[in-house]
Parts: sequence; C-alpha cells; structure tokens
Amino acid sequence: MKIVVVCTGNICRSPAMELLLADALDDSVEVTSAGTQGMPRWEVSPPMADLLVANKADSPSFSNNVSNFRSKPLTEQMVRDADLILTATSAHRADVLNLSPLALRRTMSLGELARLSQTVDPAIWQGKVTDAERLKALVPAALAARHPNPNGPEADDIVDPYKRSNETYQRSFSQITGHIDTLVNSLHR
Repeated sequence: MKIVVVCTGNICRSPAMELLLADALDDSVEVTSAGTQGMPRWEVSPPMADLLVANKADSPSFSNNVSNFRSKPLTEQMVRDADLILTATSAHRADVLNLSPLALRRTMSLGELARLSQTVDPAIWQGKVTDAERLKALVPAALAARHPNPNGPEADDIVDPYKRSNETYQRSFSQITGHIDTLVNSLHR
C-alpha cells in the first residue's frame, strides 16, 4: 500500500508525518511525502528535525532517515499512484483534489482519519494481518462514517510551524504524533 502525506512546503509537517508513519506501520505500507508548494531537495526544517530525532533518540536509523530526507513538490502522478493521500489540513485536501479530482475517495486529512478511526468497528479488519490490509478496510469505512468535527472544520488540521516559535513546532509535532498514535492504536485494537 502506498501512502502519500502532503503539506505545503514538504519541510515540516509532511516529513514528520512520513517518517513517523513509516516507523509506526509495518512493511506492508510504503509512506512518502510531498508539498503542494514543495521546495525541491530541502532538508527537514531544523526545529522539526530536532523534535523527530529527540523523539526517536534510541534509533540511529531513524536519525539517518531524518538527515537524508529531501523535499519534493506534489505531482499529479504521485496522487494517481497513491492508495491513500493524507494531508496536514483540509486546505491541502482541497489542493490535492484540484490536482486530481478522482482522488476524492482516497484523500483525507491525517487528523480526520485518526478521529474517524476511533468510530469504526474494528470487526471490519478482523482476520487482516498487515497494516495495509487493515488500512484498506478502514479508509472506506471511515469515509462512509465521515461527519464534521464538532469542534469546527479546522479542528483536524495540523498547525503550520514554519518560521514560527519553538512552541508552535512543539504543538505541530504533538498534533502529528497524537494523530498517528490514535490511528495506529485504532488499527491494532
């Protein structure tokens, strides 16, 4: 299963989403990332890189993945090839759908999928062994159960920390790790 995670520049939120999701999911899932206004070949923004490395201090290979990361712009081909597109915000979801309207049934924000994953009956992936199999069962069920966030349309969005305070980077990172933890815990309940 191929997942593409998307933010604006592909240097803060989507690299963190990519690296943390790839680390949390099994090898049946391939995760990559891109930016709607991606800046080619940039490294992860230093404050986000520091948070990522500190979070996985016991994993030298994870630190290497952070160091080796290079950003890229989102292309229509990447969207076509993806089984699932997870965005940082609902605005990024709209950008993906402007690029490729046929991606409607495979595109949602990470926050929305995490929230909805808690409402889906885990019986739908009973007997599914890999994370890819579980996700392939979860996504259509989550889309069918889709409902607005009672806290407002932006409540599922991950704050953009670029060129902002360390506190904003920490908030963004906490949102990402919270959504990923929720999603992975839902897949394994």
